Amino acid sequence: MGKRLTYYILIGLVAGLALGLAINGYYDDDGGPGTKFAAEIAGYFSIVTALFLRLIKMIIAPLVFSTLVVGIAHMGDTQALGRVGFRAVAWFICCSLVSLTLGLILVNLFQPGVGLAIPVPPVDAASGVDRAAFNIKDFITHIVPSSMVDAMAKNEILQIVVFSLFVGVGITAVGEKAAPLVRGVDALAQVMLQVTNYVMRFAPLAVFAAVTATLAEQGPSIIGRLAYFMGTFYIAMGLLWCLLIGVCFLIVGRRTALLVKYIREPLLLAFSTASSEAAYPRTLEALDKFGVPPRIASFVLPLGYSFNLDGSMIYMTFATMFIAQAYGIPLTIGHQITMLLVLMVTSKGVAGVPRASLVVIAATLAFFDIPEAGLLLILAVDHFLDMGRSATNVVGNAVASAVIAKWEGNLDPLESPVIDPLPAPSGHGPRVDRDSFQG
Repeated sequence: MGKRLTYYILIGLVAGLALGLAINGYYDDDGGPGTKFAAEIAGYFSIVTALFLRLIKMIIAPLVFSTLVVGIAHMGDTQALGRVGFRAVAWFICCSLVSLTLGLILVNLFQPGVGLAIPVPPVDAASGVDRAAFNIKDFITHIVPSSMVDAMAKNEILQIVVFSLFVGVGITAVGEKAAPLVRGVDALAQVMLQVTNYVMRFAPLAVFAAVTATLAEQGPSIIGRLAYFMGTFYIAMGLLWCLLIGVCFLIVGRRTALLVKYIREPLLLAFSTASSEAAYPRTLEALDKFGVPPRIASFVLPLGYSFNLDGSMIYMTFATMFIAQAYGIPLTIGHQITMLLVLMVTSKGVAGVPRASLVVIAATLAFFDIPEAGLLLILAVDHFLDMGRSATNVVGNAVASAVIAKWEGNLDPLESPVIDPLPAPSGHGPRVDRDSFQG
């Protein structure tokens, strides 16, 4: 069933490409009534994608809370939790530096903004991106939820992680008295995994609608005008994938090939919907299938969604330098190193901020006196770039979880029972290796 779902998603992707281009080619008339009608059609298709993403958001909060609390409770002691947390944060920082540096090196190598064949927006043009959406003070205070109900209602993953940490550590301290609560939260996790299976059945339709809507409205022309910029950025992401998977191979070994196999479906889902969040439940299941104990995956993965967005990292340096090149603004090596460090700090506060990468880029442009209007150059193709960024984020967090599980010496043997990608025809829920919760 898992392979069939992947094939259905691929079919939806290809069908969406064909229908989207057909609608745009038939109705597009350079801003006339036909173009507006194509945009209206795209709006109707977007309803399907929006519904699917809302279904995903519906299950994210209880899934993160239940799996993380159970994972911490089964770690047995706060020392193990601290060790895993330290290793996760250290890995995230190293990966962020590598991603930012790789983007900086490759944008200087490819020079996609030099000699741009399209008009550069006036320096005083408004980009429409609100830089006030992020600042250090708000980020620090925003980490701790004022209300767990509010954090869950808004799907604030970082706040949910903080609250879950407190609950999990509290359960560990209470000990046997909290056993009924652990069983209840464990049952909630299994129910949410089952609900995930139901929701994922709509994924092919959502992918079809998302791709159709995007191409019906945008058409292939905008891609053509910025093809070199997009192509070089995808080359950069491909190299980052190779680097991440290569490091994983050095640490985890030949078993890394299985990780690549298991994350194909969540990766494809993230790419086609341009949403890392849409792939979260399936990534969690793929890691369990690979052998990462739920107590580690359920801790590292949500933390990674807040601090380890490798696709967004490489995009920030790449896009910022592209805009500087387009305006002919030279940046010295010192400026570029400073930019890398600024992005390294500010990017850690973008969790939950809409269009987070663009917000951080806008703030960075202002810091170096680069016209913020340059964002208008990439806004038109940002959705297509976001598809690659989202897929890269899935790869980065899957690799992080596998590596940390290996460091902990807790990768389950391959013969262990794992979660089935979809429920069996008999209607039974997903099978879970109960022993893996014990590490």
